[in-house]
Amino acid sequence: MTGTPLTGHVAVAAAADLRFAMDDLIAIYVAAHPGVTVEPTYGSSGTFVTQISEGAPFDVYFSADAAYPRKLETAGLAVSGSTELYGIGQIVVWVPNDSMLDIATRGLEALTDPSVKTIAIANPEHAPYGRAAEAAMRTAGIYDAVKSRFVLGENVAQAAQFVESGNADIGVIALSLAVAPDLKDRGRYAVVPIESYPRLEQGAVVLTSAANPDAALSFLDFVLGPDGRTVLDRYGFLLPPS
Repeated sequence: MTGTPLTGHVAVAAAADLRFAMDDLIAIYVAAHPGVTVEPTYGSSGTFVTQISEGAPFDVYFSADAAYPRKLETAGLAVSGSTELYGIGQIVVWVPNDSMLDIATRGLEALTDPSVKTIAIANPEHAPYGRAAEAAMRTAGIYDAVKSRFVLGENVAQAAQFVESGNADIGVIALSLAVAPDLKDRGRYAVVPIESYPRLEQGAVVLTSAANPDAALSFLDFVLGPDGRTVLDRYGFLLPPS
């Protein structure tokens, strides 16, 4: 980039499945733009829509469901037609290393094992990964048999934390969390067939209220560019077809 170096602060609202990928992305971006600070806040995509609608001071919004930033476009809170897809999320069944459950062979069917008393998923009311988990269970024909065992996390990262901490026996979480350094050595996962739930198209947008739109757009462009793509690929985010 030529011209005056970018400076200022960028406040990022990011879906919880991006927690580790985003930390890596920010580290690379800030190293190249030392005059810019990027502060992420992680949570459920639906909750962020409510917060942004109520005036929360975010500059860029990364959602696990591209419908949410498009909703902000319609409301005039993001530039119309400006939502960019950055990946397609995937869900996995995850258990700690000491679990006796055979998820490699059974996949989602492991949720029906008599030893399973609690199943962690993200709250489907406002978390796209929770809705995907429920849809996959319905496709597998096990939803009614296991729904009474659900422990709902505010977002998919909290659902993962429930299993990792022993507060749930098994979880259906984001692949991006299962492969992250904090979890990959602590448990095992089995990928849920992607055709068994609605496609998790994930989208990002710069908000019209951005205090530093130039830096916000620069950061989003970086995430969508080749260096950002390398990080997203590493965390299992598929590239949407162009």
